[in-house]
Amino acid sequence: MTDDTLLLGPTLRFDGDPFHLPWAEAVSIDTDGAVLLRDGHIADVGRAAALTVAHPRARQLRYDADRLICPGFVDAHMHYPQTAIIASWGKRLIDWLNDYTFPEEMRLADPTYAREIAARYLDLTLAQGTTTVASYCTIHPHSVDALFGAAADRGLRIVAGKTCMDRNAPEGLRDTAQSAYDDSKALITRWHGRGRATYAITPRFSPTSTPDQLAALGALWTEHPDCLMQTHLSEQTDEIDWVRDLYPQARDYLDTYETHGLLGERAVYGHAIHLTPREIDRLAETGAALVHCPTSNTFIGSGLFDLRGLAGRGIPAGLATDTGGGSSFSMLRTMAAAYEIGQLRGTPLHAAQLIWLATAGSARSLHLQDRIGSINPGQEADLTILDLASTPAIAQRSANASDIWETLFATIMMGDDRAIAEVWIAGRQIPAPP
Repeated sequence: MTDDTLLLGPTLRFDGDPFHLPWAEAVSIDTDGAVLLRDGHIADVGRAAALTVAHPRARQLRYDADRLICPGFVDAHMHYPQTAIIASWGKRLIDWLNDYTFPEEMRLADPTYAREIAARYLDLTLAQGTTTVASYCTIHPHSVDALFGAAADRGLRIVAGKTCMDRNAPEGLRDTAQSAYDDSKALITRWHGRGRATYAITPRFSPTSTPDQLAALGALWTEHPDCLMQTHLSEQTDEIDWVRDLYPQARDYLDTYETHGLLGERAVYGHAIHLTPREIDRLAETGAALVHCPTSNTFIGSGLFDLRGLAGRGIPAGLATDTGGGSSFSMLRTMAAAYEIGQLRGTPLHAAQLIWLATAGSARSLHLQDRIGSINPGQEADLTILDLASTPAIAQRSANASDIWETLFATIMMGDDRAIAEVWIAGRQIPAPP
């Protein structure tokens, strides 16, 4: 007997970065592909005929031509505590935080509610084909425990951290420089590297942290350099003005982090829309990653991220829903929004680039590219099987497509949870939602 599982069907493969190579050289779809799963990992990839002969005892699952075996989607920036307030009407960033976000995050002071929201969020995103997320929690250490625990229960790879704020937030959502350091250090000891968990040191953003708190978190990162550091950068112009008032000695927004030891290769900055030339130069020099949050950037009127220009500078970029500032839990909808923003900037993206951003690109931004995000031997077997004819509208467009890329593009632009035929987590098939 063998525990090997052989998936047979159209298979998406990456051979490079489609923002640095012609997309046709970097991304391919083998319409007669196969993927062998063993012990939670991808053991072999190739042509169906060859792998069927090479692994005759493997259990076989054969997918039709309108299915596509993809890496699981990787959401590189989101806020699980905001699950219940997604799609709240009509606010700019600072008002949105005060009117919606902070009141909801205060509810997670209740550990039972935190566990409820963590479980709800992960189930919602799994139904959308998302197999890894990088999330902000609240200031409450138990909110971190809730998310890491819920992810462990589901076997998910997870990146998360306690959100740290010691000013410009309501009482009940503020910690201190010392407690932010102490709580985060204890959480790193408890969770970082345990199972499939990665800890991210998480100042919310410079306006809600004093220089002392940023310095304390910078010192913590120096002590634990294998952790990630996630925060926000240059999301809206009025936010940048606020940062300038709070940090008058800083050269720019990025400098508020750099001065306090929060810039480096394992830094991940969400949004980064309104960057100065100096900031772009420093990001490129240090290898820090940026995360494109297109539905959020349009929903709260932040601006248009320059994906092409920043990728051209060699800055790693991922893709994210940014729920609940973002308006959808779906990475398909997020890819569609990235395409639309590219069109507005005069730099439309090909389907191959969009799917790469939502998988391998996001994995690279989180320094997980050796584990997830691609279908290669040795990778963890997190997979999403797409139905490329999931609705009548998509099916009729697919029937008239000239090639597989037009077919995939129709699902990216019009797909939703109905396009998620199956999800596999560490080689285990997840039951379809009711």
